[in-house]
Amino acid sequence: MARSGALDLATGVGGKINKEEVESAVEEYEKYHTHFGGDEETRKVNYSDMVNKYYDLTTSFYEFGWGESFHFAPRWKGESLKESIKRHEHFLALQLGLKRGMKVLDVGCGIGGPLREISRFSLVSVTGLNNNEYQITRGNELNRLAGLINSCNFIKADFMKMPFPDNTFDAIYAIEATCHAPDALGCYREIYRVLKPGQCFAAYEWCMTDNYNPNNESHKKIKAEIEIGDGLPDIRSTHQCLDAIKQAGFEVIWEKDLAVDSPVPWYLPLDTRHFSLSSFRLTAIGRFLTSTMVKTLEYVRLAPAGSTRVSSFLEKAAEGLVDGGRKEIFTPMYFFLVRKPLSES
Repeated sequence: MARSGALDLATGVGGKINKEEVESAVEEYEKYHTHFGGDEETRKVNYSDMVNKYYDLTTSFYEFGWGESFHFAPRWKGESLKESIKRHEHFLALQLGLKRGMKVLDVGCGIGGPLREISRFSLVSVTGLNNNEYQITRGNELNRLAGLINSCNFIKADFMKMPFPDNTFDAIYAIEATCHAPDALGCYREIYRVLKPGQCFAAYEWCMTDNYNPNNESHKKIKAEIEIGDGLPDIRSTHQCLDAIKQAGFEVIWEKDLAVDSPVPWYLPLDTRHFSLSSFRLTAIGRFLTSTMVKTLEYVRLAPAGSTRVSSFLEKAAEGLVDGGRKEIFTPMYFFLVRKPLSES
């Protein structure tokens, strides 16, 4: 089960980083971003270091607030956040047509919440690809607790350079993960390479929508807040993602921004105007209490120095995500289902 206690959060901050070095890691991470003088090119060149630092610093916060699956979902009225997240994962499995015996790859798998759910739902073997050692350690422990060590496993590797032979997997998916790639085309080409001919890849991508105006200062501020709060080199447009998928060689079966028709806004759990007991830790009151708790734990040295700064940039990310959702300039669920042709032209 996910770590949910205050001490779990405190001891987890920093991941595999030495606790005495957490604060300096925060400073190094912040310097990659616009608010601290960083730029997009530097983030792309150093994406592996930036993303690894981000997840070492933030994974315990995510697990404390979200559980084992670190992603958003479209939501029906009367449906809880947890229910919507599971349905979002099941939707991917159904779109891919997963069946018993298939070998599946989860690209950028986090601590493995979705891969465990999809493995149980579809009776398939799922390999999680992740370049963060701390998340893999947590994922292996959670696989053991769930009794899934024979059907779920992790590989530590960069999704820009996958350690698999060509044509290895029967299906591949990515949930809000390939947004960390410095180059979408390069990432999609690697996915194409390791997918068997005739098989499918499905993903939920973080994207700027057609409503985003790169000359609008408010829009640029929101984009920068999401980038620093979520470890992103850049946020691509839906058109850029779709063009990259086609250039990689995939045939597009269908694509859509699933946020558009969601009866309940995807960003509602983070909206300070919303209150929910079922997702209390994500509400304004819950986040305030978490922030206060982190400050206290850092003060009494149960949490490493720098923990409050991590909490702060995650709070800034939440504000950016809500503003981006309200203005409809950002989506965390641009969906596409694509196929690798049986024969390459």
